[in-house]
Amino acid sequence: MIVVTSESVPGHRVKSVRGLVKGCSVRALHAGDDLVARLKNTVGGEVHEYTQVFAQVREQATDRMVREAETLGANAIVAMRFQSSEIGSNMAELMAYGTAVVVEPLGAEAGGSG
Repeated sequence: MIVVTSESVPGHRVKSVRGLVKGCSVRALHAGDDLVARLKNTVGGEVHEYTQVFAQVREQATDRMVREAETLGANAIVAMRFQSSEIGSNMAELMAYGTAVVVEPLGAEAGGSG
């Protein structure tokens, strides 16, 4: 599956648009991790607990979006974006979304000049 944030896939043309696809994941930190993260926030620096959780959330949301595109018969997703929001004091939602399309390499038109 090709996934790009651009409106097109370099070297390919869009044969058909299959529609909007999305994947969502909501995660919460363990209460102990959240406490450590809050303490680190007061002194500054990267909060590794949140970084790790968001990396997992991004992967899961992207995987869900790709599976949805595959069920529509797409082989690519264009204009892919992430959107996040806070839910409560220690939970976050991440949405991955884009447009599922069928692409083919340039010069591979049906019934080419063979």
